[in-house]
Order: sequence, then structure tokens, then C-alpha cells
Amino acid sequence: MDDHVKKYLFDINESIDSIENYLGIKRDFNVYKKNKMLRRAVERELEIIGEAMNRIDKFWPDINLSNKMQIIGMRNRVIHGYDKIDDEIVWGTIIRYLPVLKEEIKKLLNE
Repeated sequence: MDDHVKKYLFDINESIDSIENYLGIKRDFNVYKKNKMLRRAVERELEIIGEAMNRIDKFWPDINLSNKMQIIGMRNRVIHGYDKIDDEIVWGTIIRYLPVLKEEIKKLLNE
């Protein structure tokens, strides 16, 4: 696997780990929603994940990652529509897409 791809995969994995650490074991949407610093930190990590996925998709489109377009779309909303970010949609991305993505990234990095 190309070193650039490995770097992007590593960056995605690191950002997912960071989000998990920020949220802690007890993931509570209400705590997330009330904590602006936490929301901004998670949004920044989603930007990194989306940008890395965008670069992978652009240069290595044969690498199959689930929900790639949804996560790239989330990155675009966070960056370009910062004033219209829906916390529930961000939370849904964290809960639905990131666990699957994390497993896919681990498998790719172990190849």
C-alpha cells in the first residue's frame, strides 16, 4: 500500500480515537450538546477524517470505505456551513459511521 494512503488511514484512525477519548466511555448526547468546546473538538476531528477520506477517494478510488460520501459530506458541512451544523446529525455520524470506519481502517492498516 502506498505510504500516502497509509498516512491518511493513520490520520483517520487517530481522529476517531481522539473523538472516542473526548466523549469518554459514557457517551451522552446531552453532555455533548451542552459543551461547546467538546463539539468544536469533535467537529475538527470530523474535518480531518473527511479531508483524509476525500484525498483517498480522489487518488485511490479503488479503496472501498463504507459511508465515504456521507463522511466527506459531513466534512463539507462542518467547514462550509459552520453556522448550520446540526448536533444531532454530527452525533448520528459519530454513532453510526465511525465504529464501522474504525474497523475498516484497522483492517487496511494491518494489510
